[in-house]
Amino acid sequence: MAVNQDIRFASLDDLYLDPLNPRLGRNNTGKAVKQSEILKIMSDWKLDELAVSFIENDGFWVQEALVAVKESFQGRQRLVVVEGNRRLAALLQLRQALEGNAEGKKWEEIAQGARVPKTLFTKIPYLLADSRDDVQSFIGFRHVTGIEQWRPAEKAEYIAKLVDKGLTYKEVMRQIGSKANTVRQNYISYKLLLEIEKHSDIPEENFEDRFSVMYLSLRTEGVQKYLQIDVLANPNSVRKEIPRVHKRALENFALWMFGDDKSPPLFTDSRQVDNFGRILQKKEAVAYLERSEKPSFEVALRTAGGDEPEVIELVDKASDNIELALTRAHHYTKSKKLRLAVERCLKDARQLAELFPAIRDKVEEESD
Repeated sequence: MAVNQDIRFASLDDLYLDPLNPRLGRNNTGKAVKQSEILKIMSDWKLDELAVSFIENDGFWVQEALVAVKESFQGRQRLVVVEGNRRLAALLQLRQALEGNAEGKKWEEIAQGARVPKTLFTKIPYLLADSRDDVQSFIGFRHVTGIEQWRPAEKAEYIAKLVDKGLTYKEVMRQIGSKANTVRQNYISYKLLLEIEKHSDIPEENFEDRFSVMYLSLRTEGVQKYLQIDVLANPNSVRKEIPRVHKRALENFALWMFGDDKSPPLFTDSRQVDNFGRILQKKEAVAYLERSEKPSFEVALRTAGGDEPEVIELVDKASDNIELALTRAHHYTKSKKLRLAVERCLKDARQLAELFPAIRDKVEEESD
């Protein structure tokens, strides 16, 4: 079983878009999905750029041959494209435009005066694979770790399907050229996403936009502890349904991470993921989040003491600037602006010192 290396050719009507393509989104896949529905979903995948390339380069490049499998689809054995769906969709859209059924102004402009190669729709190059399994390594490498990467949620879904077929994390790692830890975290993240979908009312589009943030958050000890997630778990353990006692925590986490129709996510900057983890490590901060109808990330972080590093950095920078000023300030002792700046600095320093009386007393003793 393998991918036949001999280039074959087929007409556009003999090739079918893949209804199981991960890029369509997990709620839009399945053999019952119509070709017209798939094409509509793919319409905003910059297909027009490919169409222009076909016209300008006098056809479909043989080295960019599609990869197809023969599968039972819509009651017949058909050629289903498992790699190269964008290219196939671009050809379908272009033909529609040339027939007067353009999907928008861009396609109308492309079709006007276009000199289309004679065999563009009748002689499309493809390689025939014996089964989907024979090309999953190539697809995984190309779209999970390669140059034409899918979105994070799509990558995770593809990895999850491989693992659920019975492959180990290491076997998936070898197939797609990734790391075992990355494969495991993608698998756990995707299974967590499915649980969140099952137990919450979060809009689907929120998941797609924020999946990568959730993925990153699972690296933090706070998130792992709050959700009771073992990031080293094997697939069988991950597949077990979340115990009822943890479902409330899952609902809270989903709302804070993704937001819903009433509330935005707790934070939007992915750089705050580590701080989010710090918040979930502190009981007081978690209690604040859980009891507040519209909690503030900043308040939660202060409650958790998570802004301590920032405060330290601010004081350190102030000290650095004062030390730098001391090297030149003696040249400007008569400057009114500098005197006002020094006065402000001393007042602020005294207020800060009042917070640390032991340090204040020590410094005063040393200066006597």
